Amino acid sequence: MIGDPVCDSMMAQLAEVPLREADRFIRAAIEDPDDAALKDAPAAMHAFIEELQTVPDWVDYNDFAGGIRAFHRDSSACLAAMLGGVLVEGFSTTIAKSFFITGRLRDQGVRRLRQNNRHMIEILLPGGLEPRGDGWRLSVRIRLVHAKVRQLFNDSDEWDTDAGGVPLSAAQVGYALTSFSARMLQHMKSLGAKYDDTERDGFMAVWRYSGHLMGIPETILYRDYADALEFFRLGGLCEPDPGMESVVLANSLVHSAPVVAGITEPAARRKLAKYVFLVSRAMIGNAMADQLQYPPNHIFGVLPWFRMQRRYHQFLKERLPKLTRESNFTAFNTLLEVSALQELDIDYKLPDHIHSEESRWW
Repeated sequence: MIGDPVCDSMMAQLAEVPLREADRFIRAAIEDPDDAALKDAPAAMHAFIEELQTVPDWVDYNDFAGGIRAFHRDSSACLAAMLGGVLVEGFSTTIAKSFFITGRLRDQGVRRLRQNNRHMIEILLPGGLEPRGDGWRLSVRIRLVHAKVRQLFNDSDEWDTDAGGVPLSAAQVGYALTSFSARMLQHMKSLGAKYDDTERDGFMAVWRYSGHLMGIPETILYRDYADALEFFRLGGLCEPDPGMESVVLANSLVHSAPVVAGITEPAARRKLAKYVFLVSRAMIGNAMADQLQYPPNHIFGVLPWFRMQRRYHQFLKERLPKLTRESNFTAFNTLLEVSALQELDIDYKLPDHIHSEESRWW
């Protein structure tokens, strides 16, 4: 297993310079690679910049249009698929151990959920993945965060490489990408979203380039929808059953949802969390939901009912707005809307301690 040789080498060299200077180098490398200050940057940073400046031959920004169109036509289904399906399934894998040890989801779960949503929204905006676009910058930031966390693990006694391999390895990130792309489309369809082949391929192209910017090697970067589904299938076969870390993180994620939606009254928070658990169980299936110790529930008819409510809600919103009433479905929709964008600035500060509660804000 490997991490990200170029970025890992850069992080090792940046560790030898003062923190504030390292922050300045990182911002310049991403925002303005011609900045004169970079002449004093470590050698590995110039290799990193060269990678950022090189756009693969297979990238055609025009290919993204269909995927962008599909997302903006039904962004609520995409965000619902992210929360109730993709992220939960992601935390069912061994990558959960890294997140559990750092404590980021427990310490700043709401903020992390918003950051995930923002990254997806920004890469699916027109021009978002062009050089220095917000989606481009956020994808690169994810690569930096992963490299920094690997370095912190290597410098601590919190990680057993012999037992767990490389933390946040290229294989784990590549597998996660297939979930954010192909698996996301499957979940969206189960929630009632519609898209044609051009839109599907555009969505996959967006995530593929974002994955490249995150540092996933070409050798394990999917080529298309079918390829991603096969990677997802094979990756799943290599994964053990979800462990205690997965149980904690998946449940923490669901319980964060009402807080993100701005719901503070305890009974209302419990009610919405119960609904999210129900829809999520229907998406990921009883077997995985039971492994993640979800509350027991019957899922027969849940997704058809969800799809019908989506159509009904859309009708009321467009034709009869005065008749729109509060419901679990409305609250869930609100969650998806308010969780998207909260912090407009992009901060390149990286953690300086393996435990989130002891690290600086980043």
